[in-house]
Amino acid sequence: MSTQHTEQVAAQDKISSIGLEVKGADLENNILDAFRSRIAVAIAELSEKSADDIFALLDAPKNPEHGDFALAVPRLRVKGNPAQFAKSWAEKFVANEYIVSAAATGPYLNFKISHALLAKTLLNHIYGKKENYGVNQTGVGKTALVEFSSPNIAKPFHAGHLRSTIIGNFIKNVHEANGWKTIGLNYLGDWGKQYGILAVGFEKYGSEEELLTDPIKHLYDVYVKINADAENDDDVNVRARAYFKKMEDGDEEALALWRKFRDLSIGKYKNTYARLNVNFDVYSGESQVPNEKILNALAVLKEKNLVQESNGALIIDLKKYKLDVVVVQKQDGTTLYITRDIGAAIDRYEKYNFDAMYYVIASQQDLHMSQLFKILELMGNEWVSRCKHINFGLVKGMSTRKGTAVFLDEILEQTKISMHNVMKQNETKYEQIDNPEEIADIVGISATMIQDMSAKRIRNYDFNWDRMFSFEGDTGPYLQYAHTRLCSIERNCGLDINPDVDVSLLTERPAIDLISMIAQYPDVVKGALRSLEPCTVVTYAMKLSHTVSVALETLWVMGAPKDLAEARLLMYWATRITLGNSLKLLGLKPLERM
Repeated sequence: MSTQHTEQVAAQDKISSIGLEVKGADLENNILDAFRSRIAVAIAELSEKSADDIFALLDAPKNPEHGDFALAVPRLRVKGNPAQFAKSWAEKFVANEYIVSAAATGPYLNFKISHALLAKTLLNHIYGKKENYGVNQTGVGKTALVEFSSPNIAKPFHAGHLRSTIIGNFIKNVHEANGWKTIGLNYLGDWGKQYGILAVGFEKYGSEEELLTDPIKHLYDVYVKINADAENDDDVNVRARAYFKKMEDGDEEALALWRKFRDLSIGKYKNTYARLNVNFDVYSGESQVPNEKILNALAVLKEKNLVQESNGALIIDLKKYKLDVVVVQKQDGTTLYITRDIGAAIDRYEKYNFDAMYYVIASQQDLHMSQLFKILELMGNEWVSRCKHINFGLVKGMSTRKGTAVFLDEILEQTKISMHNVMKQNETKYEQIDNPEEIADIVGISATMIQDMSAKRIRNYDFNWDRMFSFEGDTGPYLQYAHTRLCSIERNCGLDINPDVDVSLLTERPAIDLISMIAQYPDVVKGALRSLEPCTVVTYAMKLSHTVSVALETLWVMGAPKDLAEARLLMYWATRITLGNSLKLLGLKPLERM
């Protein structure tokens, strides 16, 4: 190891020893926390407030020209004039090698840090962490169970399911990045009267040949036709209910057809998930909930006098909680979706002893989820406080039953073709790509996913092909392009990544801004765990890409003196690591060429 690299490590160790007593500071994984800790300790001495409280209140100034960190003095609840305290503490603050100045702006105390020290410690830190840059261990020892995607067997995976899939995968990734053990669970809609309807429909409209050729499409066509019949012929519903009753009673002939539909559908779903870069630890479903758990749950509900009979069915009256009435058992003794959900939740807690369980389900199920959580609470399950419904808005303009759904495979195929055509327009770059169709597919998926994750998840949006095909502005392809530009610099500059370079040469404003931006990534990872909003990471990745674009206009690697070129290359390499990590957090595959 060179003398200069040794000095960098020593400087990092020196910084890491500061403020270890400050609660919330993660000196091992977040370089900015070393600077925040210095501020917190210094102001604690001047204000007689705890460094822990001050650390938690430090934020970015509203006006970046004011500095790097700001403290709103009124939030400390000091007795007296906050503006006067800010002025007094700024005057008494002693600058040091970490914090170069403190200044008061009304009741705000603003601090400027040493960007030279930040660059040295940060780039060295990222060189050591590489793909682990940004992760932390705050959740070590905790387990999160994430139920997401959960499509219905024998119905196509449409864009509505896409939302649950990518949001759920993001929540799983964010927990892992914060040190949690995660279990991704796909709770398939594979039980209920609709399978009775499908069986009745298959008897009338089904074709074994078409089923084997394209199972998902054929079963969907059958489902649409039989539902149209059911609207005018109640006999279809009667026969469907009878068929489902046979399934619940364990009739082998009825179950054999159901298994065939289920197995063919899961095989198709796995292909789609692989394309989306999504993996599940458990493929479960309503059918997999142990019957004994459902029967035990019904027994507890009766024992606690929570159920009452109504026209032969069992109901729970939740009107005093403004949650309406819930049917938990039909007149014919068959269970309902919520009954199976109750049994499933109890089974999962006993099996996984989770610290958090997330249901990533559309907002149209808000009432259902509130009912489920309330029933589990009334049953005496204290762990229900660990359960959270992660809701999201609907993709409007779709309906499976009416046959107007736009299927995910169609969307992904169309975006792939569209992107492939764009790529062909640059013949020189196109010839350098070994696998253009695969690259086009990844960029198309990036376009689809980033568009979906760009706004807060609760917002509805209208399904629109033009929206999916947008490759300009803040889009998935733009993020991928930013990443490939950074990869291109590394490939073409003729230099190796050298951690021992003189980063004090990085004095230009675009370099300072870029280093400040990549330093924020560990904060983004922690913040994403609090909000569980993919748009927070999308926004960060966009800002980082814009900052890169500005820097690349003037801060060239090729053609610069070697020492400056090496310093810039290290900076761009660290940026590429950070952008790549943020894309992976969102569930995307970062590309090296496109």
